[in-house]
Amino acid sequence: MTEAETPVAPEKSVPVRVYRHRLPVRIWHWVNAVTLLVLLMSGLMIFNAHPRLYWGEYGANFDRAWLVIGSTADSGYLRIGDYRVETTGVLGRWTDAEGQSRTWAFPGWATIPTSYSLADGRRWHLLFAWILSIGLTLYMLWTLLGGHLRKDLHVRAAEWSPRHIWQDVKDHARLRFPRGQAAARYGVLQKFSYIGVIFVALPLMMATGLTMSPGMNAAWPWLLDLFGGRQSARSIHFITAWALVFFFLVHIAMVLLAGPMNELRSMITGWFRLPPERDAGA
Repeated sequence: MTEAETPVAPEKSVPVRVYRHRLPVRIWHWVNAVTLLVLLMSGLMIFNAHPRLYWGEYGANFDRAWLVIGSTADSGYLRIGDYRVETTGVLGRWTDAEGQSRTWAFPGWATIPTSYSLADGRRWHLLFAWILSIGLTLYMLWTLLGGHLRKDLHVRAAEWSPRHIWQDVKDHARLRFPRGQAAARYGVLQKFSYIGVIFVALPLMMATGLTMSPGMNAAWPWLLDLFGGRQSARSIHFITAWALVFFFLVHIAMVLLAGPMNELRSMITGWFRLPPERDAGA
């Protein structure tokens, strides 16, 4: 083989790193992750005190509830409207680590504290509600004033196109994630979801939480009118909490599928390694 015929090994592209997540984003991300977990688990303990949800101002044991997690002599169940499903061993009736049968709505491993205590559940919930409220207020101010909304979350005119949105939906369904420089930017579905969480879901959780407080009912009675009563606020609070759980599960799934080490590194250090561009026709 002549020198001209000697195969040349293709050059290996050098990984490109970009500074993707600024410090306030990273701090708020991790503080918020812990805060929302504690709020969820302590909230489930509070829910255990009365595992029924209503619409309107009033609700008690003999009123018609739209959601019930309950138990019979030998089983647990979840009822939503007229639809009922058996949940023995998971919800309503389950067995603890000592082999004792319990009839709380949610099991001890899912609540804070793990043993039944409405007072302690409320203490945990109130403490971390303050952490969430202060952190969210500061983060929203930084998002607006620091340029995060304009640079990263702003949905541009072209992105409102139904074709563009549908293409992003199809790419996610096919697990076809952006590569190259496009990977450093949020897609339109990411923007919608993050804006929804930051500016809709979390403020809604805070507002409905305040509406359930008798003290706030006296100070701001208009909250009751806004949400249609304390029981309606409690139902909206519960639904929004599980919507956030769904967002979290999808978020974790996307991180695992997109490359967990790179994604995790970027949320700790801020630096993100751009995936190489796809070959033509890939």
